[in-house]
Amino acid sequence: MQQDFAHPLEVARGSRSHAWTDHLRKGLMVTGFALVTWTVLFSARMDVSAYATSALREEWLDAELIKPEVAAREQSVRLKPGDTAEAALKRFGYTGAEAARIIAAAKTAYSLKMVIAGREIIRMERDDGSHLYYNIDADQRLHLHDLAAGWQAELEPRLASRRILVVDGEIQDSLFVDAALAGLDDRTTMNLVDIYAWDIDFAHDLRAGDQFHVLLEESYDADGNALGRTILAAEFINRGEVHRTIRFEVEAGRFEYFTPEGKNLRKAYLRSPVKYSRISSRYSSGRKHPVLGYTRAHKGVDYAAPSGTPVRAVGDGTVVFKGNKGGYGRFVEIRHVNPSHSTAYAHLRRYAKGMRSGKRVRQGQVIGYVGASGLATGPHLHFEFRRHGHAVNPLRVKRPPGKAVPSSQMASFASHAQGLLASLERGNMLAWN
Repeated sequence: MQQDFAHPLEVARGSRSHAWTDHLRKGLMVTGFALVTWTVLFSARMDVSAYATSALREEWLDAELIKPEVAAREQSVRLKPGDTAEAALKRFGYTGAEAARIIAAAKTAYSLKMVIAGREIIRMERDDGSHLYYNIDADQRLHLHDLAAGWQAELEPRLASRRILVVDGEIQDSLFVDAALAGLDDRTTMNLVDIYAWDIDFAHDLRAGDQFHVLLEESYDADGNALGRTILAAEFINRGEVHRTIRFEVEAGRFEYFTPEGKNLRKAYLRSPVKYSRISSRYSSGRKHPVLGYTRAHKGVDYAAPSGTPVRAVGDGTVVFKGNKGGYGRFVEIRHVNPSHSTAYAHLRRYAKGMRSGKRVRQGQVIGYVGASGLATGPHLHFEFRRHGHAVNPLRVKRPPGKAVPSSQMASFASHAQGLLASLERGNMLAWN
């Protein structure tokens, strides 16, 4: 399905202020990754110019405002831990019988049994009667209206406005530090890692001087609260190789990322089972074992990461072993869709909830957490890729691509991709103005 992208783009670009950047970079490196995450989350509602290394110029796109008319009276009740919808409604002054009628009416649109502590129920009294609102998630809210025939319920979109912007960055210290400096929040940076997980191993491939350009759509509700960010297109230049991607709706509600030629970025296997770490030991026919002290083959790749870091299945498959296995410690083995292929994950701290032999897993699903069980000097993941039961170098495994854009949608995709890439290119041009 072709997506309309006819609006012009204004972009945050330009040269860096070196003194400011060096000062902030040193602060970030001293306080560590936790401060980066805190800073990004704290500023979720701030303008991206708070991070960007140049003046921000963005465009706000028109969208239907859904904020109710100014109310004569407005009340709100914040749900407490253990609260029910009935208890919250009674705090508005409704009787138990009236609260029950409201909850019953809501069932046609959404069950108020699923209310979440910390969120609010808002009551508004207007000329046309009483209105109740409950925000379900970032995309929709429940609206209840007291009419002559009784309470009526409906779901409404929360989206009120959106803006498009481009964020640029260059790797100098680390992905997360430089992404924060450029204006990407932690969640969006992780989404970028996920998008390129099949082509770029961020633990092994990243180099100083690598660049990224990300086309984002930011959405806000009628009250100006940030709802989220979506990566529409991106360009990542890694070790001189340009990787471009386009977000495209292949069927109703299902989006995937493709190259400008329509090839699927998704492949049979991820490049790395750990999203962001470093390789501490490579596949080798002879390596001095750090615990045993003698030389023997190292049949996998070790990823050094903090204890508790999530470990992902690199491909779809079935768990064929889960348990302790000698020097491997806590261990999981997965047989993949290609039955001649299997992968092994060792030294786990613990397993993901529900993990067991015979369980089917999806690519990217968390199967356990980095640890130091078995013969290990510190927390890391030992990862093996096996072909017909024999270990091969995981870094050299060929990974067949997923399904390309269907031929029946290529014309629509080409037009859509051209608009998004033009926006990225326009940003590149503006960067030099």
